[in-house]
Amino acid sequence: MKKLSACTTILVGKKASIDGSTMIARNDDTFLPINPQKFVIKEAYQNEPGKMLKSWLNKFEMELPANGYRTQAVPNVDYKKFGYYEESGINEKNVAMSCTESTYGNERTLAFDPLVKDGLDEDCMQNAVAPYIDSARDGIRRLGSLIKKYGSAAGNSVLFSDKDEVWYMEIVTGHHWVAQRIPDDCYAVAANRVSIQEVDFNDHDNFMYSEGIQEFVAEHHLNMNPEGFNFRHIFGTCNEKDRHYNTPRVWFAQKFFNPEIEQDPEDGEVPFIRKANRLLTPDDLEYVLGSHYNETPFDPYGKGTEEEKHRYRPIGLNRTQNSHILQIRNDVPEDRAAIFWLCIGGPTFTPFIPFFANMNDTPASFKDTQLSFRQSDAWWFYKSLAALVESHYPQFVQLDTDFLIEMRRYHRSRVAEITKASANLSGAELTDFLTKENDKTVDATRKAAEELWGQMLTESIKMSKLTFNMDANL
Repeated sequence: MKKLSACTTILVGKKASIDGSTMIARNDDTFLPINPQKFVIKEAYQNEPGKMLKSWLNKFEMELPANGYRTQAVPNVDYKKFGYYEESGINEKNVAMSCTESTYGNERTLAFDPLVKDGLDEDCMQNAVAPYIDSARDGIRRLGSLIKKYGSAAGNSVLFSDKDEVWYMEIVTGHHWVAQRIPDDCYAVAANRVSIQEVDFNDHDNFMYSEGIQEFVAEHHLNMNPEGFNFRHIFGTCNEKDRHYNTPRVWFAQKFFNPEIEQDPEDGEVPFIRKANRLLTPDDLEYVLGSHYNETPFDPYGKGTEEEKHRYRPIGLNRTQNSHILQIRNDVPEDRAAIFWLCIGGPTFTPFIPFFANMNDTPASFKDTQLSFRQSDAWWFYKSLAALVESHYPQFVQLDTDFLIEMRRYHRSRVAEITKASANLSGAELTDFLTKENDKTVDATRKAAEELWGQMLTESIKMSKLTFNMDANL
């Protein structure tokens, strides 16, 4: 079930990016290779008291606020079986949220504050928070208050950003959590284990936390360090699973952002927050989200030994159902500043498509996904494109790489083109324009992908073993 998700998260402060944007990004990985998703708009609403949110996975339910902002969502198609999991979105106040990074607390802390079976879990968190917040901090406050009221059904981490701030929140027991602001000039990477380290309870600009967490730790003798409050040490794990499934992903991301730093891929003390050796772009995040220990002995497609190639869990997986980068720009007007970069089908082999978040609809190919294969559905098309590349990796990887490079070029120019063309528009006219331009971007990307598909299919036919050359006439 999707509640057993295992994702990879990247967060980038505005002074750490090349253009002053904030960026939060995540792979949505599940334990099922096939779990179709769709990309939809959730409309704003006003004066509608009594709206209820009910989980399909447990008995959780709550009343929603009477007013909600428009936002996007990337939910499961089969939500009645696997839960809503709306995943990610940027609301009309340009507040981004990505939900959630599964995070595992240890048995010492869970013994005294166990998870709440029918509490708020990741299947409903996005629904309960994203349409109702005006800033990243506001997102932390709202979700924290819901965890206090209902408890948490699982360990989860949640990403928030606005044009100024980027926050990462880790919920590790039934009621306790800590959130840390990522410094403006830094990035952070998380991979399914408690990541936040030293907490300064007097620094309210950069830390938020659950009520009574210090007293909880003191009462139950949970802090093994003689000084300080290391959240990772107190609430997290550091076991064999972490060393092979979780920590190496952080190691590889940091190796790409900071190649000058030597680290052990199994080191449980790899820092959560670092300064990159350069200013970061969406391209950098795309590369990491689709990576598989490229150019190391641990690459499943590489030249290492069989043991090395299967030692660590890669970042990009066939179980990655979607990947996204939520970018809030600071060098353009607010009504066209938010870009939702969405990769349907897996970021290793398929492109991230830029959607201006100020839109009132998504293309039919993204919002009308079926549970079974249908070529016209974006999710199924790009998933099958990725499968075709991987099934003939030595023959097709360079074709696919060239395609992705060209798509990055096209998409960057497209964002600039649309931003410039919309300069004199505002209000509903601007929203309609951006929606139509998003559709054009999707269509052009699909056309290029179909050309690649055709080229690869033609080449694969030539690879058949059912051939025999003897005579030109036979």
